[in-house]
Amino acid sequence: MKTPTIPSLLARYEVFLRVEQNLSTHTQRNYLSDVAQFFAFVERPTPRANPRPLGIQQIDHHLIQAFLSSLYRNHTKSSIGRKLSALKSFFRFLVREGELQRDPSLQLGSPKKDHPLPSYLPVDEMFRLLDAPPPDSAAGLRARAMLEVLYSCGLRVSELVSLDWDDVDDNLEVIRVQGKGNTERVVPIGRRALDSLARYRAQIPSLLTPKKRGASPRSPSCPAVFLNRRGGRLTTRSVARSVADYARACGISLKTSPHALRHSFATHLLEAGADLRAIQELLGHASLSTTQKYTHVNLDHLMEVYDKAHPRA
Repeated sequence: MKTPTIPSLLARYEVFLRVEQNLSTHTQRNYLSDVAQFFAFVERPTPRANPRPLGIQQIDHHLIQAFLSSLYRNHTKSSIGRKLSALKSFFRFLVREGELQRDPSLQLGSPKKDHPLPSYLPVDEMFRLLDAPPPDSAAGLRARAMLEVLYSCGLRVSELVSLDWDDVDDNLEVIRVQGKGNTERVVPIGRRALDSLARYRAQIPSLLTPKKRGASPRSPSCPAVFLNRRGGRLTTRSVARSVADYARACGISLKTSPHALRHSFATHLLEAGADLRAIQELLGHASLSTTQKYTHVNLDHLMEVYDKAHPRA
């Protein structure tokens, strides 16, 4: 029986991730890239290299450990943990398919992750950022609407760019969000964010580049809320660049990303007395422990208030 090649196994694994696991395109790409990086490491030339390439049956936990060790200089622990997760998923797949008798990654544990506190903007800086985009241009109105929705709803940037107009309910003042793992949740949206969306929507035709020079503005055909000038769905990278640019323009020193606005949303709610379980639901966290990191941020804030205000501090 002919031994399957690594490319053929990767092709089958790609189908498994897409069809059976139903993972997002982004996650599929990352997993396949991580596994391919491992095999590039395995096949690299070394003074003691076997003249024949290693077969899948010759992969053991020592080789996987050597690969992970090679990453520590240029990768974070979370990045290394993700690569190990991808390899574990791949080898489990091979065992299930009968290509391996035993999973070589079984006894390897993920590196202990660092848990840095999430960065967030104080309320006054957050308001300054929301007012930064110019209100007299279509691009500025789009940026204002993006910032307002990110902060009003605590969305991930991937959730923001996935929004369609059908997901926005003006009357109930809620939006329907497609979260991680194709989970769906309904999130309240503030009136200011809805007003920003309405002003932006009215200017969408002038945002789009006409197909022919001198032609009248065209109507959008894509159902997405946030469009680029070609009428397609805006990318996460474009949103991140816009957020960072406006943060710099209004003098915010913190490196500001869409995720910082999500952290600001959660932190400001917690500081105002919101229940942690409610924040968990709004953020779409599967586990309360993920949300609990915001209690550390809130504790820092309380300590600062205590130090400044208590007579005996």
